[in-house]
Amino acid sequence: MRKNIVAGNWKMNNDLPQTEALIADLLKQNQTSRAEVMIAPTAVNLFQAFHNTINSNIEVVAQNMHFAENGAYTGEVSASMLKSVGINTVILGHSERRAYFNETDELLAKKVDTALKNDMRVIFCFGEELSDRKAGNEEKVVGNQIKNALFHLNASAFKNIVLAYEPVWAIGTGETASPEQAQDMHKFIRQTLNTKYSEQVSQDMSILYGGSVKPANAKEIFGKPDVDGGLIGGAALNAEDFYAIINAF
Repeated sequence: MRKNIVAGNWKMNNDLPQTEALIADLLKQNQTSRAEVMIAPTAVNLFQAFHNTINSNIEVVAQNMHFAENGAYTGEVSASMLKSVGINTVILGHSERRAYFNETDELLAKKVDTALKNDMRVIFCFGEELSDRKAGNEEKVVGNQIKNALFHLNASAFKNIVLAYEPVWAIGTGETASPEQAQDMHKFIRQTLNTKYSEQVSQDMSILYGGSVKPANAKEIFGKPDVDGGLIGGAALNAEDFYAIINAF
């Protein structure tokens, strides 16, 4: 059975005191939830965040990692480094990594392989740009992103993968994605997995929605049959807003 998950991606926000303060605020909220709760602070604060949440239901996850186990990759972080500070889940393929750091499907396939080799869970992100949506190519683009990065894997690998659909055109652009549009794409994603692998793989897969989820729209979005939670950006930086989204389940 697939799980409901709400993951807060803090991006490049919050220094150490701000990280500790936000975690303290999160821990004051209602800790009973029908969803798994995750937060992704910046890399330099992962260990402290892990330490501060160790007795809670909040899992601390990483925003990114390198595909190499070690080596001359200045400024990068490896899977073993993450695991050594208590991190067992990593976000890969976020739209900002693709857009600003030129991460390709081929590169992401290598990162996924490394994460899985190191017994890490992957939150794999993908989604179409506004030009793709206006041209009616959203399913082709999303399908190719999934196939190119993940379809070399055996079916058993998907037990350690969570998918996160990000309609890039609906994030900070003034455009709005409806809950129906979210459901349509999540259904397509599930059908794509079914065609390649099996109904079991597709039905067991948690698929998160990453298109500007807020307290006001979370309940309607999470009520769609193929939406299993959210990858939350700005709203995750406010404890009350974040838990309002979590409690939408």
